[in-house]
Amino acid sequence: MRKAIAVALAVLATTVVAATAQGGQKVAQKTAAAGWNCKGTMDLPFLTPLTGAAGFLGQEQASWAKYAVATLPSQYGLKVNLQLGDTPVEQAATPALALDQKAIADKNVVVMLGPSTSGDAAATAKPNFAAGIAEVSPSATHTDLTYGTPGDLLVGTPAFFRDVPGDYIQGPTDARYMVKSLHVKKVVTMDFQEPYSVGLSAAVDLALTKAGVTVIHLSVPNLTTDFSAFVTKVPNDADVVFFPTQKPGDAQSFAQQLIEQGKKAKVFGGDGSNDPSQFKVPGSYVSNFAEPITDFAYNKAIVAGWLKANPGKQVGSFGPPTYGAIQIILKAVQRTCAQDNGVIKNRREVLRNIKHVVIKNFILGGTFRFSTKTNDPLNAKYTIFQIQSDGKYKVVQ
Repeated sequence: MRKAIAVALAVLATTVVAATAQGGQKVAQKTAAAGWNCKGTMDLPFLTPLTGAAGFLGQEQASWAKYAVATLPSQYGLKVNLQLGDTPVEQAATPALALDQKAIADKNVVVMLGPSTSGDAAATAKPNFAAGIAEVSPSATHTDLTYGTPGDLLVGTPAFFRDVPGDYIQGPTDARYMVKSLHVKKVVTMDFQEPYSVGLSAAVDLALTKAGVTVIHLSVPNLTTDFSAFVTKVPNDADVVFFPTQKPGDAQSFAQQLIEQGKKAKVFGGDGSNDPSQFKVPGSYVSNFAEPITDFAYNKAIVAGWLKANPGKQVGSFGPPTYGAIQIILKAVQRTCAQDNGVIKNRREVLRNIKHVVIKNFILGGTFRFSTKTNDPLNAKYTIFQIQSDGKYKVVQ
C-alpha cells in the first residue's frame, strides 16, 4: 500500500508538470528576466489546512505565521505579505495544486512556506521545482519527501526543505520507546490510506519487527468516523495501537472505543494527533517533532509576544516550527538580495541559499542548520508525551 501511494503521488505530480510545464517555465523565465526588487513587498504563500478535521493544525500554524510576518521581516530589511491558502485534508491535493499554480504565476513570489501536509508537499514539489521555487515546510514529515527508501520513489525534489525531522526519525523513536519503556510484545499499527500515516506506520512496523515485536497492521479508509469495527480487530492482549492520524478527534474516538470494548491497549499517536483540546484520553501517548519551546530561556520574549497577539491561546507544537520556517526563508532571501545587489534575478538563487542558512538560538532549540546529505534539519529529534489524568501532555522522553 505504501509503495502504491508513493507511485500514485509521483504520477499525480508528473501529470501536473506535464500539463503545465510550458506555461510554468514561461512564467519562471518571465520572472527571472524582470527580477524582483528587494525593496518591494514579497508575497509569501502558505498552504495549510485551515478548515476540516485538521483545521486545528492550520489555524495554529497561521497564528504563528502572522506573528512571524509581523515581527521578523524588518530585522532582515524585508517586507512580506502572507497569503494563507486553505488545503483541507479531506480534499486531498486538489486545493493545494490550484493554489500552487497561482503562486507560481505571481512575480512577487520567490519562495513558499509549506505545504503543511505530506500529501500536498508531494503533489506540489515537482511543479515548484520546475518554476525554481523553494518550499519550506514546518510539518510535512513523510520520509520520501527528502530521500527515497528501498522500494519507494522519491516524491520530493531538491527544492523541498523542512525544519522538522521526518518519519525516518519519528518511526524508530516511537518504536524504541514502546519496546524499552512500555515493554510491548504485541502492537497493532494503522494507516489511513494517505501519505502521512502510510509512511509513518511503515517506519514503526519495520522498527518493531526488527525488535521482535508481533505487529498486526490495519489499513483504514481515510474518511472513516466510526472505528468500532476496527477496534474489534485489536487483540485483547495487544499492548499498544499505533494510530498516526492527522485528525486528533479520531484518536480520541478510537481510544474511547477501545475502553468501551474492554481492550487494554493504549493509543499511541504521531505528531498529527498532538492536540490537547481534542485528544485527551489519560494514559495515551503522542510524539511530536518539538519539545515545548518554553524549555529554552531565549524564547521568553517570542512566547510573550505571541501570547499577547493571541490572547487566551496556548503554545502548541505546530506553530513554533512555522515561525522557524519563516525565519529560515527570510534569512535566505536577505542573503540573496545582498548577493544580487537588491534584485533577485532568479528564484533558484533563493533556493540555493536556503541550504546554507544557519540560525543560532533557533525557536525549536539549539542552532539550526540543514543536513549536508538531505534537506532535513541536522540532529533533529522527536519528543514523546503521555496524556495525564487532567488531559495535560507530560514529556516522558
